[in-house]
Amino acid sequence: MVTVPLTARWDAGHGGRWTSLSGGGREWLWHRPAPGRHTVRPGDPFVDAGGLEECLPTVRGRPDHGAVWSRPWRPDTPDHGDPAALVVETPGFVLRRHIEHRAGAVVADYRLSAPAGFRFVWAAHALLDLSPAARLDAPAGTRTRVYPDADPPADGPWPAPAGIPLDRPDPDPPAEGPWPAPAGTPLDRLGPDDGTAVGAILVGCARSTVVDGADRLTFALECDGQPLSTALWRNLRGWPAPEPYRSIGVEPMLGAAFDVAEDAPVAVVPAGGAVAWRLTLTAERAR
Repeated sequence: MVTVPLTARWDAGHGGRWTSLSGGGREWLWHRPAPGRHTVRPGDPFVDAGGLEECLPTVRGRPDHGAVWSRPWRPDTPDHGDPAALVVETPGFVLRRHIEHRAGAVVADYRLSAPAGFRFVWAAHALLDLSPAARLDAPAGTRTRVYPDADPPADGPWPAPAGIPLDRPDPDPPAEGPWPAPAGTPLDRLGPDDGTAVGAILVGCARSTVVDGADRLTFALECDGQPLSTALWRNLRGWPAPEPYRSIGVEPMLGAAFDVAEDAPVAVVPAGGAVAWRLTLTAERAR
């Protein structure tokens, strides 16, 4: 394997959204036409335009996909001298992010300032442009929570509870099992399209790799004292009705739930009033 240097681009004015993650002639981020993405206001329903969205303080709860994707971010330096240093402010917290290109990797450093005891979930909601042969490589046996969102796979039903909607917290615990087949169906296979859609959280998984042909993209998350996980959105043209499309999300996250209302570990701001974490993305290609 050889290292493929990555380059990231982002749109500060529209939620700090990552608009590109590219290297070696390949664009990793998936996109779809969604003109409404540029006119959203805080509290609006999520607009699925692709790219990588910052979700905080929740994903599937209220507000939809969190409170920062729908707000403009501003430079975090007095003279605007570093365009990679951004900050977004909400009534309840302040989030800072700084992105660097370092030795071929993209390194994003975050710092959340909020009152002590503030409970939150953060996810790097990365939607990826992948072939039907792609797979997600994560440690076998990882405890995985499964949130079915559409029709069951052809070879059998999802385990109960099923049909969990996207726009409210799940009132019942999700099904659980070991990765890569926590529901009896291998979720590491990211195609071909079969009309299903499912969300999953790989609890305690701080590092995962997407393998697509000769290319590999690795996500590595670091944060002291907070629960680390990886979320998967595996939509193989099963959502939304009546016009489903294909979208694959791999989402490093703080917490082990899609919503702070769930009965599951979430991140908590300590007495010092701040939490810092780092996301590192690297790519490789087979010789």
